Amino acid sequence: MDTSFASIFYEIALLVLLASVVGFFGLLARQPLVVAFIAVGVLAGPDALGLVSSTDFIETLSQISIAVLLFLVGLKLDLGLVRNLGKVAVATGLGQVTFTAFFGFLICLALGLDAVTSLYIAIALTFSSTIIIVKLLSDKQEIGALHGKIALGFLIVQDIFVVLAMVTLSALGVGMGDEAGSITDIALVFAGGAGMVVFVILFIRYAAEPLLNMISRSPELMVIFAVGWAASLAAAGDALGFGKELGGLLAGVSLASTQYREAISSRLASLRDFLLLFFFINLGASLDLSTLGDQIGPAIVLSLFVLIGNPLIVLAIMGYMGYRRRTGFLAGLTVAQISEFSLIFMAMGITIGHVGQGAMGLVTLVGLVTIALSVYMITWSHKLYEICEPWLGMFERRNAHRENEDTAADALDRNYDFVIFGLGRYGCRIGQRLHEQGFRVLGIDFDPEALTNWRRMGLSAAFGDATDPEFVAHLELGAVKAVVSAVPRERGSLTETDPQLALLHGLKSANYAGKVFLSVQQMAEAEDLLKRGASVILKPFDDAADYAVRQLTKA
Repeated sequence: MDTSFASIFYEIALLVLLASVVGFFGLLARQPLVVAFIAVGVLAGPDALGLVSSTDFIETLSQISIAVLLFLVGLKLDLGLVRNLGKVAVATGLGQVTFTAFFGFLICLALGLDAVTSLYIAIALTFSSTIIIVKLLSDKQEIGALHGKIALGFLIVQDIFVVLAMVTLSALGVGMGDEAGSITDIALVFAGGAGMVVFVILFIRYAAEPLLNMISRSPELMVIFAVGWAASLAAAGDALGFGKELGGLLAGVSLASTQYREAISSRLASLRDFLLLFFFINLGASLDLSTLGDQIGPAIVLSLFVLIGNPLIVLAIMGYMGYRRRTGFLAGLTVAQISEFSLIFMAMGITIGHVGQGAMGLVTLVGLVTIALSVYMITWSHKLYEICEPWLGMFERRNAHRENEDTAADALDRNYDFVIFGLGRYGCRIGQRLHEQGFRVLGIDFDPEALTNWRRMGLSAAFGDATDPEFVAHLELGAVKAVVSAVPRERGSLTETDPQLALLHGLKSANYAGKVFLSVQQMAEAEDLLKRGASVILKPFDDAADYAVRQLTKA
């Protein structure tokens, strides 16, 4: 027993070390951990290094990882949040899922796959990776931009569709074992599921908030409780016959309406990533590399459909709804990959017996290709838009009314003294001081919350982006004394478009002749910006420090 335990310990240590090494090279290539983890599974599998022998233990960790992942999905499904989803998020999400599934099904049939396998793969192609998209948009500081908000909205719609798809699979899997299958067995399973749903509803109504109020006094205990709660309900779901996946999901839903939802989610994110390592190792190790050669052709076709077809579907829907092609294009790029849920969905299909390992291998190849390439597509999205812009006119209405409604009232006013881009704390302070001195100020930002706060101060606001040359060109700047940018590029940002340089370029293209004030966080940026046309460089931290030193020396 001790020898067996030592063997498992050494194996896990070696796998984690290998994951660290492969993950490091993936980091250098700007790839998400999902790609690195699958690569580790393939390398450690029997067709490569043969490091995986404790398959039962890794399978158990894999199942726990799925329960935790679905628990975190359930945490996002607050009923109030779902009710407040915007029309564009619902329409775009449902439209993308419907069209991707429909055309994906037809493509799979054309590739010679049977109807059931085609249906599974088509549904798997509809899921996009929330983890990857949120990470990339956060790195680019676009999580609060219009296309970022819309993308997050239809990702929630996709998550709801994931839930429905897995509920359907669990229902189909009821009684599909070797012995069961009677109406009585199926009725008992559904009765158990209904009972668990009632229990969760009562828990939400009477126990969730008071219980977490007490547990929250210890952050460590909150993490332990969350994992224990997810595993317990997953085990209960498995015992009742409708699956660990649904049990973990219900555990998340039971805590989604509490004020501790975000705290639990953030604290479990690292644990989720660690446990998912074993799901992908288990997946990669189970792939038969000798059969993957036959899947390369279909994988390329389906990958091109996801990389090109999915963004075009979103672009077309958003253009029809009245959004500009730039917004639709940037939002559409976020769905140019499939998700870890695609693989989990296929794994459930294998468990039920609907599809074989060949289908899983095909979807895994599509996942590797689309995730790897979409990372670069999202990272370099603005450059990509500049290249594709001439061919995107058909996706924009003559009157892009949904965006014009937000900007027309203020942006077309010609009597402003100052225009401020970036309505964070620094931009707001500048605007307040100018307003107090009697100047007319227009504030511009792409964060709806920032615009709301700005308008509360009695100031005019417009929705816009400093990196969008089309928006800058439509501003009336003839009487403006100065344009101020309070959106400095964050240190370490992956975004390829510096907002300061983009704004300078846009103002030059619009033949603006006034002064341009740009804020920077690092003085190394200042000289280059002055050479490119900036009039004055603002240094928020240096200026604040200089003022503080003057006050201190006077004291």
